Amino acid sequence: MCSVGDAFEVDISGDAELCDYVCNECGKEFKGLGKNLRCPVCHSTNVKQR
Repeated sequence: MCSVGDAFEVDISGDAELCDYVCNECGKEFKGLGKNLRCPVCHSTNVKQR
C-alpha cells in the first residue's frame, strides 16, 4: 500500500450542504460539495449543478 502526504481533518459544519450535480459527459447524477468537482464515474470536470 502506498500513501502520499499526511492525514487531515475537514470541518464542514455550519451552512455547508451537499448539492446535486450531473455529469455532462456520462450522465451520472451525484452529490458534491466544494469547487472543482469531478464525476465519480468518468472523472470529467464537465459537471453541472442541478
